[in-house]
Amino acid sequence: MTDWEQDFAYQRVRHLVKDRFRRDALPDLNALLFLIGVQELGRWQADFSKEEKRDLMHVAVCRLLADDGHYRFVGRDADGWPHYELTSKIAPTDLKGQEELLKAKIVDYFEDLETSEGRIDG
Repeated sequence: MTDWEQDFAYQRVRHLVKDRFRRDALPDLNALLFLIGVQELGRWQADFSKEEKRDLMHVAVCRLLADDGHYRFVGRDADGWPHYELTSKIAPTDLKGQEELLKAKIVDYFEDLETSEGRIDG
């Protein structure tokens, strides 16, 4: 996928989420990671603590990088939180490279979600 195609796909996801949740602004990378973390947790609560929000974003990153074999899902704890273990190191890159990797993985995640659940727009 070329850079502009990847950017277009990422912007599409941002617009889908914005419209789906009836927000005024497009979600940023952190908001998308939080949303994926909640999806992976499998339940919503209105009052996630700051630590839980950080943990949800970590769950999202682990889930996204599990597709490339960097993490392996090991199960859920007594509270239902998913846990992953690191299985291979990720090649070092700068912040821009990390963001681009996560954006590509977010696009893949939403494409997989649409394939399994149906279109998410509307």
